[in-house]
Amino acid sequence: MNEIIEVPIERIVDRIFFIRGKKVMFDKDLAELYGVETRTLNQAVKRNIQRFPADFMFKLNDQEKRIWQQIYLRSQIVILDPGKHIKHAPYAFTEQGIAMLSSVLKSEMAIDVNIQIIRTFTKLREIMSTNSELREKIEKMEKEYGHNFEVIFKAIKKLLAEPKEEIATIKKKIGFN
Repeated sequence: MNEIIEVPIERIVDRIFFIRGKKVMFDKDLAELYGVETRTLNQAVKRNIQRFPADFMFKLNDQEKRIWQQIYLRSQIVILDPGKHIKHAPYAFTEQGIAMLSSVLKSEMAIDVNIQIIRTFTKLREIMSTNSELREKIEKMEKEYGHNFEVIFKAIKKLLAEPKEEIATIKKKIGFN
């Protein structure tokens, strides 16, 4: 029996971004996790393009690509020569697109990692659901007891504030902690 490949969940979560109102992963990150070249992953997708409609995968537009280059490449400490740019915009895969990749990439490692990625997306969805339920309970308590606990409710609301759903949310901290 083959050994199952384990990828730390943090490695997966750190590569999930929020673009166009969807949680996505980029082709470059997925290829690295699957242990293949980005070119190989994209070729497999192009050979099976009918399996990847627009809600499964999309290419970044020019504005998104510029932001991606600034953030992603800077975080990778890659310096491009002046006037040089990434030729092709990266593909962004939604959760459904990532699930579809398992039917396109046949290696053991790709299958194992794909299962872990789908489990990670599921856990994130559960966490978001729990936060939503908690928010509703707090709002109900605030209506009943708000005048007594105004300061506490403000602090809790800040903690539960959902991230703004903009491309800018793909920015990551750069540097040392």
